[in-house]
Amino acid sequence: MTELGINLPSLIAYLLNFLILLGILYLLAYKPIIRLLDQRAERIRESLAAADQARQEATSAREAIEEQINEARREGQRLLDQAREASDRFRSEEMDRARGEAEAFIERAHTDIQRERDAAIQEVRANFGELAITAAERVIRRSLDRQAHQELISQVLEEGGSASGNGRA
Repeated sequence: MTELGINLPSLIAYLLNFLILLGILYLLAYKPIIRLLDQRAERIRESLAAADQARQEATSAREAIEEQINEARREGQRLLDQAREASDRFRSEEMDRARGEAEAFIERAHTDIQRERDAAIQEVRANFGELAITAAERVIRRSLDRQAHQELISQVLEEGGSASGNGRA
């Protein structure tokens, strides 16, 4: 083999040195490098899992917040509806109360007007009766001709007008 320029004892020594170096590198460098790469891959896997979990938590938190917002909107709408119903009820009750008061006022006014009218009619009747009695007394006291009759009516009317004017004052 020397013909080819290969020295067998050197080749064996080189091969033996290479295997020893390979073993030393395997023990000292390859295993720690592989272990570091495995640890890094594991950290990346854990980070990806944590990122997925954080994304899922953020999604669920966003959904929960949206649900709370929707619930708050529904609650606000419900409160607005209740307030609107309460104001409608209050307005209706106040209108009914005002209508009742107005009807009672109108009824009292009608009653007062009727009473005043009845009192005025009574007063006119009383005055008319007195005038008729006065006229009858004078007619009986003297005999009447047409001219005397006209004078008597005028006199009674004047006295009745001044008597009713005095009675009202």
